[in-house]
Amino acid sequence: MRNVTVKTGEGKFGQSIHVGPHELRGDELPEVGGDDRGPDPFELVLAGLGTCTSMTIKVYADRKGWPLSSVEVEVSGEKRDGSFLAKRSIRLSGDLTEEQRARLLDIANKCPVHKMLTGKIEIETALVA
Repeated sequence: MRNVTVKTGEGKFGQSIHVGPHELRGDELPEVGGDDRGPDPFELVLAGLGTCTSMTIKVYADRKGWPLSSVEVEVSGEKRDGSFLAKRSIRLSGDLTEEQRARLLDIANKCPVHKMLTGKIEIETALVA
């Protein structure tokens, strides 16, 4: 897995995010003082969950030779009484049986990011010179 490097960017909350050769932006919404130049940190996590879910479903269906033509994953989130609720909706396109659709839903819950977010997470932090 490649390292992610985040540096302060433009504006009050703007961030420049680098992953290998890719550059992304992070920010906050205007209602909390940001410039909306990119997703907020929670939206970036939700994007990771949606991306991983779609990839996992597609790879599984391809391996099985199932007629899945596309996957669309919509993820939203909300803070609730000291916790966070992620809501994920999945649209599967293709001539799938009900059994195949049920299995792909099960597979969605096995995507690596889903497992990471619902499992034990440890964060080690160090200041460097």
